Amino acid sequence: MRFRFVHAADLHLDSPMHGLTARQPELAALFARATREAFEALIDEVLARQAAFLVISGDVYDGDWRDYHTGLFFAAQLARLSRAGIPTYLIQGNHDAESQISRKVTLPPLVHSFGTRKAETMELPELKVALHGRSFAERSLSDNIVRDFPPTRPGWFNLGLLHTSLDGRAGHASYAPCTLADLKARNYDYWALGHIHAAEIVATDPPVVFPGNLQGRHVRESGPKGAMLVEVEDGTVAALTPLVLDKARWGHRRVAIGEATTLAEVLVRVETALREEIDAAGERPLALRLTLTGETPTHDGLAADAQHLRAEIQAAADRVSERLYIERIELATTSPQIAVDETVGFADPQGLLAGLETEPDFSEALAGIVEDILAKLPDEVRQAVRGEEIGAALVEEARAVALARLRRGGRAGAGEAA
Repeated sequence: MRFRFVHAADLHLDSPMHGLTARQPELAALFARATREAFEALIDEVLARQAAFLVISGDVYDGDWRDYHTGLFFAAQLARLSRAGIPTYLIQGNHDAESQISRKVTLPPLVHSFGTRKAETMELPELKVALHGRSFAERSLSDNIVRDFPPTRPGWFNLGLLHTSLDGRAGHASYAPCTLADLKARNYDYWALGHIHAAEIVATDPPVVFPGNLQGRHVRESGPKGAMLVEVEDGTVAALTPLVLDKARWGHRRVAIGEATTLAEVLVRVETALREEIDAAGERPLALRLTLTGETPTHDGLAADAQHLRAEIQAAADRVSERLYIERIELATTSPQIAVDETVGFADPQGLLAGLETEPDFSEALAGIVEDILAKLPDEVRQAVRGEEIGAALVEEARAVALARLRRGGRAGAGEAA
């Protein structure tokens, strides 16, 4: 017997996008709609691929709904599958645990949600598929619940649904922790995991799969996002095919500018990279973080006038595409050592300016400035930045201004060095 199903997780419907709203509201609006549009695309794929069923391994929502619109949207999309006779099986994860969602909307008849008290089994007799899963009752679930999952149904295709951190993944809290050995011990034919937002095929025998989240929500969730199409033949997984479904994309690109001697040359290299990134994103809007690298004589000028650099790079982005926004620019460059005769008598200007942030008076004043900046930021921006990052950027800019002036014998106009 042959059939196919789609495995998705971590939809986070109506989740806020961090770092865009205050600075470019039009683009932020496109990103804000992206979680819904990605879910619509998922339903389109399930229908177009004539999948036998859909499984969702937790975190449909991003926490409690502000109103009923989020739940109504989810139910309306699953109703499209229900009308086509395609069932959906889902578990609740830490973000949409019973304790987290205070409102309820009745779901379509072919939508089946696993209970929270213990792991249970649901059957598709016509396909001889047994689905085993358990939802989160509370946001925090620190127990290894895999060992209590039901035994396999002999002669059936056994599929496990679990929202888990597994044995740990960077950037993700520990929920329902377990090991790969724990999963394999159940002798299931496929493990449909959720919680980790980076797609990963953890194992192939049997397949243990994190499909990743459906739509990236900030720069740490960069690159293509989507779900997994699973082909089954004679009770065994025959093929795994990633489905790219995201409708807005985040990216992070490193650009080497070591050979550039002027700002114009820097911008040529940057614009080339921007064209490559927007081409890879297809028709999607793209929020891109740029990291400039290399030892370059432009370093002091670039760091001394970060506002000008950002404006020039955003202008380059606008030349490339109206769908491209520069989320942040990181300057990971260094300047060549300054010769003694260029520094009005200072033998080691870099050494003189090193360690500014450790001086008590300086660090106290810097902390006050950072606190004032954070207080003035909108909530969604403040959540996406850290005070130490702002402080480090201010120190680097101050150091660059001083070095640029030393190059000119104390003259102003450090930004002209770029």
